[in-house]
Amino acid sequence: MPFGEHQYAVDDKGRVIIPPGFRDFVEDGMVVTRGMERCLYVFPMGAWTRIEKRLEELPLTDSDARNFIRFFYSGAAKAKLDSAGRVTLPPILRQFAEAQGAVIIAGAPNRLEIWNEARWNENLLGVTEHPPAPELLRELVG
Repeated sequence: MPFGEHQYAVDDKGRVIIPPGFRDFVEDGMVVTRGMERCLYVFPMGAWTRIEKRLEELPLTDSDARNFIRFFYSGAAKAKLDSAGRVTLPPILRQFAEAQGAVIIAGAPNRLEIWNEARWNENLLGVTEHPPAPELLRELVG
């Protein structure tokens, strides 16, 4: 699984470099979609296939499930690395995440996240000012 964070810039064609250490993770293709906190999620194809199966199991009669599927699935776009190790972010996703200029590409379990740099820094500050519940930390570290 990828971990760490890297700063890159989205160019005028909407392309951003995927850090060399993350490229093996998405070398067989990826899906880029809307994420929580207005970042973008980048899933390798295998992880996306598992997510699609779970989305298909959500009840059609549940309005929260329908809304989440609309949010998450309608913005999804398949992508591949180009020869320079870049991925092109569709305009609608760049707009959603305000992904222009400096961005942070961060590793996370089963995905990468692409963040507007200012929003990333705000999010980190929020975590340090309001740390997770002690129960969650105990569960994670024992």
